[in-house]
Amino acid sequence: MTLTRNRMGRSIMKTRNIHLGIIALLSAWMPFTAKAQDKVEALVGVDLVSGYVWRGQDLGGVSLQPAVSVAYKGFSLEAWGSTGFSKTDADGYDAKEFDLTLGYSAGGFNVSITDYWYNTGAGYFHYGAHNTAHLYEARLGYDFGPVAVNWYTNFAGADGVKENGKRAYSSYISVAAPFKLGGLDWTAEVGATPWETDFYEAGGFAVCDVSLEASKEIRITRSFSLPLFAKVTWNPCSERAYFVAGFGF
Repeated sequence: MTLTRNRMGRSIMKTRNIHLGIIALLSAWMPFTAKAQDKVEALVGVDLVSGYVWRGQDLGGVSLQPAVSVAYKGFSLEAWGSTGFSKTDADGYDAKEFDLTLGYSAGGFNVSITDYWYNTGAGYFHYGAHNTAHLYEARLGYDFGPVAVNWYTNFAGADGVKENGKRAYSSYISVAAPFKLGGLDWTAEVGATPWETDFYEAGGFAVCDVSLEASKEIRITRSFSLPLFAKVTWNPCSERAYFVAGFGF
């Protein structure tokens, strides 16, 4: 089992514009890869990133992103958060995010539901259709080995809208391919939204994430290694580009 989410999408949800911007996070971040197991597995970790970029969107500056997860026989539950240190305006700092993901994985197949919450709107326990800062997203994916394909759709909460004001059921599809080169682990990814939604600032089908990430474990002692990563992201839809880096514990 691995923690999912950002890592700039290390996928161990989210960046987006209601603030959002999911994960990693976001996550990614990247596919949920827990394997079925006969015993309970639990993991805890934290990333420090130079910027929070999720699905081609800028969700904040330098951020601390903790995660904890537990898994059993393919089922998993993960909590993921992001707290920024950069001042964004006169009112304060980067928005804080708290996500919960319930998932199931068997072989290459995976499915999950994520509850994203941001502290820039209504309080946590506000769930009304027109008075909530929660966003609910379903994901369906398959990891073929050389390529992983995932489809995400917002089905409730503070989703984006179309130009006519109707709920967009904002969706996103990503295709990611890992490979090794020059002693580093790489992941090339392309993500797009299939239809109109202001959630991804798209007027129709639009490619909003073309990215390349490199990572490497730096051995500190015989029993401790520091994972470092850097990621370049281009967003053809918004005509923006980002370069972020970070490390995790």
